[in-house]
Order: sequence, then structure tokens, then C-alpha cells
Amino acid sequence: MSAAPAAPQPASADPGAAALDADGKLDLLLTPPRPRTGWRVLPARVAALCTVELQKLRHDRAELYTRAVQPALWLLIFGETFTRIKAIPTDGIPYIDYLAPGIIAQSAMFIAIFYGIMIIWERDSGILTKLLVTPTPRAALITGKAFAAGVKALIQAVVVIVIAALLGVALTWNPLRLLGVGVAVILGSAFFSCLSMTIAGIVLTRDRLMGIGQAITMPLFFGSSALYPVSIMPGWLQAVSKANPLSYQVDALRGLLLGTHAHLALDYGVLAVAAALGILAASSLLGRLAR
Repeated sequence: MSAAPAAPQPASADPGAAALDADGKLDLLLTPPRPRTGWRVLPARVAALCTVELQKLRHDRAELYTRAVQPALWLLIFGETFTRIKAIPTDGIPYIDYLAPGIIAQSAMFIAIFYGIMIIWERDSGILTKLLVTPTPRAALITGKAFAAGVKALIQAVVVIVIAALLGVALTWNPLRLLGVGVAVILGSAFFSCLSMTIAGIVLTRDRLMGIGQAITMPLFFGSSALYPVSIMPGWLQAVSKANPLSYQVDALRGLLLGTHAHLALDYGVLAVAAALGILAASSLLGRLAR
């Protein structure tokens, strides 16, 4: 007679025992490595979300061309006219040269300030809810979108620089200075996009956000040093300009592109702090937006 089959070995009560093979080594087939979660994946998630945002440009490249019309008109009409009449003191710099960095900052801000509309659209289409149930930190979602807005603004800045060069504006082509220009554009755009997403988390609708965005863009622009020096502003407007991150972005761009005196350490410090505070504010309101 054949021997009776051996009884199966009882399972160990120790959950970790099943993960050990005969040699006492960890069996990776039974116990897969623990996935990284939380803040350890923040850089990778930010880069992935930023890439997703930028891929949208492949389907709507006309946006870049249409957005180049307004800065071109500012340089062609406003810049050329005020260069001739010499109405604004610019320390011997042609006014169109003085204006060009301000128009770069303006065009970047106009791209970023309506970024909240996109996140409201994602809420309405259900995309935002799906993103929030992933292990991705909310700060990573906001940071990815903020820096995607910065890269879009950087593309716009390149277009404005090319237009300014064709108009004869004496800009620097030093690679290190141009790198500094890119950092200033990205930081400033990150702040304004976070400001827009913060407002979106408060008002919750696209119509209200459009109204508020249109109401604050021109005061931010005219309340900065983009068009004229701070020294010729009335006292109350000087106080507004000193609290306006756009003024620090313009100061950095003007110093880097034209070689004028600038407070670069202060400018970058203010832009970095403003961007960080904007990310924190928008992240705290993201859950309210998704309800």
C-alpha cells in the first residue's frame, strides 16, 4: 500500500515568517518592497504633474502665438511712442529698453493669474477628485501646476525677448544672466498661479474667478515698476509697489537684461518666499475646492 500523504504544515502565526525562505532571507516575491509615499515622492510627483500640464501645449499651440500679440503691441505702440516723447525718466536708457523687462513680467503674470480657471475645470470634470485620492501630497499637485505655469511663462518670455531684439532693444545674451531671467520668470509665475488657485478655492466658480482676475491684473501691473520708476510714484503707490511681488520680478529682470542697478538678492528672496506662501495657501484650500 502507498503511504498516506503527509499532512500540510500548519501556517505560522508569525506574519513575518511567511516572508522568510529556507535560508532565512527575505522573499521579495511574497513581500514586495513598500512603496514610497508622502513627502519622499514629492520631487517625482511634481515633475510628473508639471510634464502633464506642459503636454497640453501640444494640442493648443495657437495659445502661444495669440498671447504674443499683446506684448508685441505694448512694445510697438506704447514703447515706441514714449521713447519719442521722453516723458518718463529712465536714467538715459531708451524707454523701449526700459519697458521690455516689464512687458516680460506682465505677459508671464497674465498667463499665470488665470490658472485657477483650469483647476476649477478639472474639479467640474472629476479629474481633481481622482488626483486627490492618490497618495500624492496636495502640495505636490499645486507645486506641479505652479511650475508648469512658470515654464509656460518662460516660453512666452522667450517670444517677448525675440520681439524686443528685433525692435533693437539692447538686451544681454550672457548665458548666466539669461538663466537668472528664467528663474525670476518661473518664481514670479509660480506665485501668481498659486494666487489664482487660492482665489479659486475661495470663490469656487469660474465666472467669479474671471471677474476677480480681471479686477486685479491691471492694478498689479500699474502698481509695479513695470512702466515707470518707483521714485516718480505718489507715496501711497510706492507703498503698494513695495508690497507687490511683480515689482521685485521686474527689478530682477531689468537688472539682468539691461545691466541696471538691481537688488537681486532681495528680489529672488521675495519671489521665493511669495511662491512658497502661495503654494501653502493654495494647498490648504484644495480640499474645499474638491467638495
